[in-house]
Amino acid sequence: MIPAIEVQGLTRSYRGRPVLRGVDLAVREGETLGILGHNGAGKTTLVETIGGLRKPTSGSVRVLGLDPIADRDRVRGVLGMQLQNSMLHHALSVRENLRLHRSFYRSGEDPDALIERLGLTAVRGTHAQRLSGGQQQRLSVGVALIGRPRVLILDELTTGLDPEGRRGIWRLIEQLQADGVTILLVSHSMDEVARLCRRVIMLDAGRILTEGSPEALREQTGAEDLEEAFLALRQGTRDTGETS
Repeated sequence: MIPAIEVQGLTRSYRGRPVLRGVDLAVREGETLGILGHNGAGKTTLVETIGGLRKPTSGSVRVLGLDPIADRDRVRGVLGMQLQNSMLHHALSVRENLRLHRSFYRSGEDPDALIERLGLTAVRGTHAQRLSGGQQQRLSVGVALIGRPRVLILDELTTGLDPEGRRGIWRLIEQLQADGVTILLVSHSMDEVARLCRRVIMLDAGRILTEGSPEALREQTGAEDLEEAFLALRQGTRDTGETS
């Protein structure tokens, strides 16, 4: 079976500075993969390259067997992305933003139904620029979902949300998991990753440091949580000089 996402030997450099260093990755259809790492580890560059927003320096990327650069239009029809840099039209209302993005697809979600699922009914007529940070975040998730994607990239999914808002978005993601959507989740929130992901990769200095289930990584290091496990694994690699 062809993986939903397949990355082989991926490198990406900026002005000669390597950011990704030979990343190999395969994600099964219907899997939710968590991507952890400190700032500068290469997480956003990795998912933006998978999404076709950046061109690899070398190596290959496939999304459902398609090249995100050469097959850009076809990939956009099956891939949804919620990134740290918002794709919102700030002069349009919540409903207008979703209706606009819905027009880009042959089929997809009903904007009004999605607004209700996202908890944005009370601000449906409010311009995006007047929304709170948490409301803008939920609208960004809505834009990613409006085309009913088969593959979904989420970068810092619940940044700016209060605890109730976070739980609501988590429930929405769990519904997508039940529907078989493949998800890449970049997050600094260890409880979020532990709840939503059965497999995690830890990225450090542009390389995959390790991968496994949250439980396996904690057991491997004797750590109480994922943050401790990552720090322990990263320090062990630094001590052996493997990322130099």
